[in-house]
Amino acid sequence: MSLKTTVGIAALAMLGCAAGAFYWLHARGEQRLPEVVTAEPPGFRETPSAEKTSTTAPAKPILPTDSKKDAPPVDTGLPLRAGEVLEYTANISKLSNVASLRLQVAGRGNFLGKSTWHLQAFAHTQDPLRMVFELDDQFDSYSDAGTLTSLQYEMRLSERGQKVESIQRMTATGKEPASPSPVYDGHKLYDVRAKLAPGFEKVNVPAGDFTASKIAIRVFDGGVEMKDASFTLFVANNAARTPVLLEAVLPFATARVELQKAK
Repeated sequence: MSLKTTVGIAALAMLGCAAGAFYWLHARGEQRLPEVVTAEPPGFRETPSAEKTSTTAPAKPILPTDSKKDAPPVDTGLPLRAGEVLEYTANISKLSNVASLRLQVAGRGNFLGKSTWHLQAFAHTQDPLRMVFELDDQFDSYSDAGTLTSLQYEMRLSERGQKVESIQRMTATGKEPASPSPVYDGHKLYDVRAKLAPGFEKVNVPAGDFTASKIAIRVFDGGVEMKDASFTLFVANNAARTPVLLEAVLPFATARVELQKAK
């Protein structure tokens, strides 16, 4: 495997880890292609905001075919906000800004009879890496509003001219999660364990200076820890518990995914 290909794969791996860290960490907070706008899956119905409700006549509800009744909105206390966007840049070894990552909370609604968040991630490689490894990927997760367990995971990959689309219903019966807390990368399920380090650290990223908590992340494949890679996540000590930095030590390189902008 060439170094260029290896760096490209590392960039993709780091972007995927950053996306997973964003979703997971928001749950813990309480305790140059245009991005494709995809249609919501059958059965998903967006919950109108208070402003929309006051100015728009109520529409006749369309219930999912596999659900008799929409769940009322759940006030989970999670620091999620519809329309929230986090933008990151990825650096691999001595190569800066090899890829960009955009994470966003697309909205909230009902899916499979559950109150649900629609979470999205968009990944793009940047020049000069893009000249040898063109990548434009999109990931969507429809996640239970109370637990952030993914009910449906959608992956749309465009890499080196090859396009792959995968939609996975992450349930055993259509009503209950198939597994208690796996992390899915589009191909396999992994167990991820995190340990919060004592104290705080100062972190500098393009978005600014932050006082952050440090979390060590361990990944297990089939119950066996992956010893050839280690990850560290830094989360700002603000109300949103914003993930500001993800560091990775890989067999062939080190990588950093840094927050550029939050809005």
